[in-house]
Amino acid sequence: MHILPPDLLRINEEKLAQIEERNRSIYRLIVFDRKYQSTCLLTRYLEAMEHLRDVISIKNAQQEAQSHEEAEEYLNNLKAGIALIVEQIAGQRTLESPADLFLLFRKIAPETAARTPNHFRQTLVQFGQCFGAEVREIPGLIEMLFEALQEIRHPAVKAIYLHHELVRIHPFTDGNGRLSRMAKNWMLMYNLYPPMFINDLTDKRKYIASLEGSFLSLQRTPLAFSGETEAFFESELQRLNASTGFILNRMLKNPDIVIDTDEHLFSNLTQASSDFSRE
Repeated sequence: MHILPPDLLRINEEKLAQIEERNRSIYRLIVFDRKYQSTCLLTRYLEAMEHLRDVISIKNAQQEAQSHEEAEEYLNNLKAGIALIVEQIAGQRTLESPADLFLLFRKIAPETAARTPNHFRQTLVQFGQCFGAEVREIPGLIEMLFEALQEIRHPAVKAIYLHHELVRIHPFTDGNGRLSRMAKNWMLMYNLYPPMFINDLTDKRKYIASLEGSFLSLQRTPLAFSGETEAFFESELQRLNASTGFILNRMLKNPDIVIDTDEHLFSNLTQASSDFSRE
Protein backbone atom coordinates (compact mmCIF):
# COMPACT_ATOMS: atom_id res chain seq x y z
CA MET A 1 0.00 0.00 0.00
CA HIS A 2 1.10 3.56 -0.72
CA ILE A 3 0.04 6.69 1.14
CA LEU A 4 -2.00 8.95 -1.16
CA PRO A 5 0.41 11.77 -2.16
CA PRO A 6 -0.95 15.07 -0.78
CA ASP A 7 0.13 16.97 -3.89
CA LEU A 8 -2.45 15.02 -5.92
CA LEU A 9 -5.41 16.30 -3.93
CA ARG A 10 -8.09 18.14 -5.91
CA ILE A 11 -10.35 20.04 -3.56
CA ASN A 12 -13.56 21.93 -4.30
CA GLU A 13 -12.25 25.43 -3.64
CA GLU A 14 -15.71 26.98 -3.88
CA LYS A 15 -17.03 24.69 -1.13
CA LEU A 16 -13.94 25.32 0.97
CA ALA A 17 -14.41 29.08 0.58
CA GLN A 18 -18.04 28.79 1.69
CA ILE A 19 -16.97 26.90 4.81
CA GLU A 20 -14.30 29.49 5.54
CA GLU A 21 -16.72 32.38 5.13
CA ARG A 22 -19.27 30.76 7.45
CA ASN A 23 -16.60 30.05 10.03
CA ARG A 24 -15.25 33.60 9.88
CA SER A 25 -18.81 34.92 10.19
CA ILE A 26 -19.22 33.02 13.44
CA TYR A 27 -16.15 34.64 14.99
CA ARG A 28 -16.84 38.10 13.57
CA LEU A 29 -20.23 38.01 15.26
CA ILE A 30 -18.78 36.95 18.58
CA VAL A 31 -15.96 39.51 18.59
CA PHE A 32 -17.42 42.55 16.81
CA ASP A 33 -21.20 42.48 16.56
CA ARG A 34 -23.02 44.56 19.19
CA LYS A 35 -26.53 44.35 17.75
CA TYR A 36 -26.97 40.85 19.14
CA GLN A 37 -25.09 41.38 22.38
CA SER A 38 -28.24 40.95 24.47
CA THR A 39 -28.81 37.50 22.97
CA CYS A 40 -25.48 36.21 24.29
CA LEU A 41 -23.96 35.06 21.01
CA LEU A 42 -20.98 33.54 22.74
CA THR A 43 -23.24 31.49 24.99
CA ARG A 44 -25.24 30.28 22.00
CA TYR A 45 -22.05 29.41 20.16
CA LEU A 46 -20.68 27.42 23.08
CA GLU A 47 -23.99 25.62 23.55
CA ALA A 48 -24.13 24.74 19.83
CA MET A 49 -20.57 23.41 19.87
CA GLU A 50 -21.31 21.32 22.95
CA HIS A 51 -24.43 20.01 21.23
CA LEU A 52 -22.41 18.93 18.20
CA ARG A 53 -19.84 17.22 20.43
CA ASP A 54 -22.66 15.21 22.00
CA VAL A 55 -24.03 14.36 18.57
CA ILE A 56 -20.69 12.88 17.47
CA SER A 57 -20.91 10.27 20.22
CA ILE A 58 -24.63 9.63 19.80
CA LYS A 59 -24.48 9.17 16.02
CA ASN A 60 -21.43 6.91 16.07
CA ALA A 61 -22.91 4.69 18.76
CA GLN A 62 -26.36 4.60 17.17
CA GLN A 63 -25.13 3.61 13.72
CA GLU A 64 -22.40 1.12 14.62
CA ALA A 65 -23.79 -0.83 17.57
CA GLN A 66 -25.74 -4.04 17.07
CA SER A 67 -27.75 -3.85 20.30
CA HIS A 68 -28.95 -1.36 22.88
CA GLU A 69 -26.33 -2.59 25.36
CA GLU A 70 -23.52 -2.24 22.84
CA ALA A 71 -24.76 1.23 21.91
CA GLU A 72 -24.51 2.32 25.53
CA GLU A 73 -20.99 0.91 25.80
CA TYR A 74 -19.92 2.66 22.58
CA LEU A 75 -21.52 5.89 23.76
CA ASN A 76 -19.67 5.88 27.08
CA ASN A 77 -16.36 5.18 25.33
CA LEU A 78 -16.95 7.85 22.70
CA LYS A 79 -17.84 10.40 25.36
CA ALA A 80 -14.56 9.55 27.09
CA GLY A 81 -12.83 10.14 23.77
CA ILE A 82 -14.51 13.54 23.37
CA ALA A 83 -13.53 14.48 26.93
CA LEU A 84 -9.92 13.60 26.11
CA ILE A 85 -10.00 15.68 22.93
CA VAL A 86 -11.43 18.71 24.77
CA GLU A 87 -8.79 18.35 27.48
CA GLN A 88 -6.00 18.12 24.90
CA ILE A 89 -7.26 21.15 22.95
CA ALA A 90 -7.51 23.16 26.18
CA GLY A 91 -3.84 22.30 26.69
CA GLN A 92 -3.06 23.60 23.15
CA ARG A 93 -2.47 20.11 21.72
CA THR A 94 -3.72 18.73 18.44
CA LEU A 95 -3.34 15.20 17.10
CA GLU A 96 0.15 15.19 15.65
CA SER A 97 1.82 11.81 16.21
CA PRO A 98 1.18 8.04 16.35
CA ALA A 99 1.34 8.31 20.15
CA ASP A 100 -1.73 10.58 20.03
CA LEU A 101 -3.54 7.93 17.98
CA PHE A 102 -2.89 5.32 20.65
CA LEU A 103 -3.97 7.77 23.35
CA LEU A 104 -7.31 8.32 21.62
CA PHE A 105 -7.75 4.65 20.72
CA ARG A 106 -7.42 3.59 24.37
CA LYS A 107 -10.43 5.77 25.18
CA ILE A 108 -12.59 4.81 22.20
CA ALA A 109 -11.94 1.05 22.14
CA PRO A 110 -10.52 0.20 25.59
CA GLU A 111 -11.11 -3.57 25.38
CA THR A 112 -9.35 -3.91 22.02
CA ALA A 113 -6.55 -1.62 23.19
CA ALA A 114 -6.08 -3.70 26.34
CA ARG A 115 -5.60 -6.90 24.31
CA THR A 116 -2.76 -5.38 22.28
CA PRO A 117 -1.47 -2.40 24.28
CA ASN A 118 0.49 0.09 22.18
CA HIS A 119 0.55 -2.27 19.20
CA PHE A 120 -1.10 -2.19 15.81
CA ARG A 121 -3.00 -5.23 14.58
CA GLN A 122 -1.16 -8.46 13.79
CA THR A 123 -3.67 -10.04 11.39
CA LEU A 124 -5.00 -9.17 7.94
CA VAL A 125 -8.42 -7.49 7.95
CA GLN A 126 -11.11 -7.11 5.31
CA PHE A 127 -13.86 -4.48 5.39
CA GLY A 128 -16.43 -4.59 2.64
CA GLN A 129 -14.56 -5.40 -0.57
CA CYS A 130 -11.35 -3.83 0.72
CA PHE A 131 -8.35 -5.07 2.66
CA GLY A 132 -6.35 -3.09 5.19
CA ALA A 133 -2.61 -2.65 4.85
CA GLU A 134 -0.32 -5.64 5.27
CA VAL A 135 0.66 -6.07 8.92
CA ARG A 136 4.35 -5.46 8.26
CA GLU A 137 3.53 -2.18 6.47
CA ILE A 138 1.39 -0.56 9.16
CA PRO A 139 4.04 1.16 11.37
CA GLY A 140 5.80 2.65 8.36
CA LEU A 141 2.54 3.77 6.73
CA ILE A 142 1.41 5.51 9.92
CA GLU A 143 4.73 7.35 10.13
CA MET A 144 4.45 8.35 6.46
CA LEU A 145 0.87 9.51 7.04
CA PHE A 146 1.92 11.95 9.74
CA GLU A 147 4.75 13.17 7.54
CA ALA A 148 2.32 13.68 4.64
CA LEU A 149 -0.02 15.68 6.87
CA GLN A 150 2.70 18.32 7.24
CA GLU A 151 2.45 19.01 3.50
CA ILE A 152 -1.26 19.95 3.67
CA ARG A 153 -1.84 23.57 4.59
CA HIS A 154 -5.59 23.78 5.07
CA PRO A 155 -6.70 22.33 8.45
CA ALA A 156 -10.02 20.97 7.17
CA VAL A 157 -8.42 19.23 4.18
CA LYS A 158 -5.74 17.85 6.50
CA ALA A 159 -8.39 16.41 8.84
CA ILE A 160 -10.34 14.77 6.00
CA TYR A 161 -7.14 13.35 4.51
CA LEU A 162 -6.19 11.86 7.91
CA HIS A 163 -9.63 10.25 8.18
CA HIS A 164 -9.48 8.77 4.66
CA GLU A 165 -5.99 7.31 5.02
CA LEU A 166 -6.50 5.97 8.55
CA VAL A 167 -9.56 3.98 7.52
CA ARG A 168 -7.70 2.73 4.44
CA ILE A 169 -4.72 1.53 6.50
CA HIS A 170 -7.02 0.08 9.18
CA PRO A 171 -4.26 -0.04 11.81
CA PHE A 172 -6.28 -1.79 14.53
CA THR A 173 -8.38 -4.96 14.66
CA ASP A 174 -11.52 -3.03 15.65
CA GLY A 175 -12.72 0.54 16.05
CA ASN A 176 -10.91 2.01 13.03
CA GLY A 177 -13.93 3.92 11.75
CA ARG A 178 -14.70 5.45 15.13
CA LEU A 179 -11.05 6.30 15.69
CA SER A 180 -10.65 7.92 12.27
CA ARG A 181 -13.75 10.08 12.63
CA MET A 182 -12.81 11.18 16.15
CA ALA A 183 -9.22 11.91 15.10
CA LYS A 184 -10.56 14.03 12.25
CA ASN A 185 -12.78 15.98 14.64
CA TRP A 186 -9.89 16.51 17.07
CA MET A 187 -8.01 18.27 14.26
CA LEU A 188 -11.08 20.25 13.21
CA MET A 189 -11.99 21.46 16.70
CA TYR A 190 -8.38 22.34 17.52
CA ASN A 191 -8.47 24.66 14.49
CA LEU A 192 -11.84 26.13 15.59
CA TYR A 193 -14.01 24.34 13.05
CA PRO A 194 -17.14 22.58 14.29
CA PRO A 195 -17.05 18.77 14.40
CA MET A 196 -18.90 16.80 11.74
CA PHE A 197 -20.71 13.50 11.74
CA ILE A 198 -22.69 10.98 9.68
CA ASN A 199 -26.31 12.02 10.11
CA ASP A 200 -28.32 8.81 9.70
CA LEU A 201 -28.28 5.32 8.18
CA THR A 202 -28.93 6.65 4.67
CA ASP A 203 -26.00 9.03 5.05
CA LYS A 204 -23.93 6.17 6.46
CA ARG A 205 -24.59 4.00 3.40
CA LYS A 206 -23.47 6.87 1.16
CA TYR A 207 -20.39 7.39 3.31
CA ILE A 208 -19.47 3.69 3.17
CA ALA A 209 -20.05 3.50 -0.59
CA SER A 210 -17.96 6.62 -1.13
CA LEU A 211 -15.06 5.32 0.99
CA GLU A 212 -15.19 1.89 -0.62
CA GLY A 213 -15.23 3.39 -4.11
CA SER A 214 -12.20 5.49 -3.27
CA PHE A 215 -10.28 2.57 -1.76
CA LEU A 216 -11.01 0.22 -4.66
CA SER A 217 -9.88 2.90 -7.09
CA LEU A 218 -6.62 3.31 -5.15
CA GLN A 219 -6.12 -0.46 -5.19
CA ARG A 220 -6.29 -0.35 -9.00
CA THR A 221 -4.19 2.80 -9.37
CA PRO A 222 -2.31 3.45 -6.11
CA LEU A 223 -0.86 6.86 -6.95
CA ALA A 224 -3.82 8.57 -8.60
CA PHE A 225 -6.49 10.92 -7.25
CA SER A 226 -9.55 9.42 -8.93
CA GLY A 227 -13.06 10.76 -9.29
CA GLU A 228 -14.15 8.35 -6.56
CA THR A 229 -11.61 9.76 -4.10
CA GLU A 230 -12.52 13.31 -5.08
CA ALA A 231 -16.18 12.48 -4.41
CA PHE A 232 -15.34 11.32 -0.88
CA PHE A 233 -13.53 14.57 -0.09
CA GLU A 234 -16.46 16.51 -1.55
CA SER A 235 -18.97 14.69 0.66
CA GLU A 236 -16.85 15.36 3.75
CA LEU A 237 -16.69 19.07 2.92
CA GLN A 238 -20.46 19.04 2.59
CA ARG A 239 -20.79 17.59 6.11
CA LEU A 240 -18.46 20.24 7.50
CA ASN A 241 -20.42 22.94 5.69
CA ALA A 242 -23.61 21.63 7.30
CA SER A 243 -22.02 21.84 10.75
CA THR A 244 -20.93 25.45 10.25
CA GLY A 245 -24.43 26.25 9.00
CA PHE A 246 -25.94 24.68 12.11
CA ILE A 247 -23.77 26.86 14.36
CA LEU A 248 -24.81 30.03 12.52
CA ASN A 249 -28.49 29.09 12.62
CA ARG A 250 -28.32 28.50 16.35
CA MET A 251 -26.61 31.84 16.88
CA LEU A 252 -28.78 34.02 14.67
CA LYS A 253 -31.62 32.72 12.58
CA ASN A 254 -33.29 30.05 14.65
CA PRO A 255 -31.77 29.33 18.05
CA ASP A 256 -34.30 26.54 18.57
CA ILE A 257 -32.91 24.37 15.74
CA VAL A 258 -31.56 21.17 17.26
CA ILE A 259 -30.15 17.89 16.10
CA ASP A 260 -31.95 15.13 17.96
CA THR A 261 -29.74 13.52 20.61
CA ASP A 262 -32.45 11.96 22.75
CA GLU A 263 -31.90 8.47 24.09
CA HIS A 264 -34.84 7.15 22.07
CA LEU A 265 -32.51 7.12 19.08
CA PHE A 266 -31.17 3.86 20.50
CA SER A 267 -34.59 2.22 20.53
CA ASN A 268 -34.64 1.93 16.74
CA LEU A 269 -31.20 0.50 16.05
CA THR A 270 -31.02 -0.95 12.55
CA GLN A 271 -28.76 -3.82 11.60
CA ALA A 272 -26.55 -2.47 8.82
CA SER A 273 -25.73 -5.14 6.23
CA SER A 274 -22.12 -4.10 5.75
CA ASP A 275 -18.76 -5.29 7.01
CA PHE A 276 -18.00 -1.61 7.67
CA SER A 277 -20.66 -1.56 10.39
CA ARG A 278 -18.23 -3.01 12.93
CA GLU A 279 -15.65 -0.24 12.44
